Amino acid sequence: MDISGGNILARGRVATRLPAQDLERARRFYAERLGLEPVDERPGGLLYRCSDTEFALFTSTGASPGTFSQMGWQVDDLDGVVAELRSKGVEFEEVDVPGFRTVDGIAHVEGHYPSKHARGERAAWFRDSEGNLLGIGEPVV
Repeated sequence: MDISGGNILARGRVATRLPAQDLERARRFYAERLGLEPVDERPGGLLYRCSDTEFALFTSTGASPGTFSQMGWQVDDLDGVVAELRSKGVEFEEVDVPGFRTVDGIAHVEGHYPSKHARGERAAWFRDSEGNLLGIGEPVV
């Protein structure tokens, strides 16, 4: 492996890993509520693909604290995605802390990464069957 051309991790692909205390329960949640099916599996693990990224659910005896976003999707129509997921029984988090508040499950987040050419983001969060906190965001241009 040639590692002379810069940071070797910057050339790698990133994939999220989410713990599941009950992998079959998690599989049902991701299929029935999110409409996602694994593209591959092995004992104790399910691999999912969304666009050109991957994430895996793995059997774990530890539980997620669910106190921070562990994974997120960027979408073009947040309202449509939230409505569709709600119709499948997904419950969105309500947050009301200084400087940050959701209204009907959706927050307006000030600022954005300059590379995204947006002035902010609209976002929503929900928990999967295992307590993992997942987010959905739409850039505000």
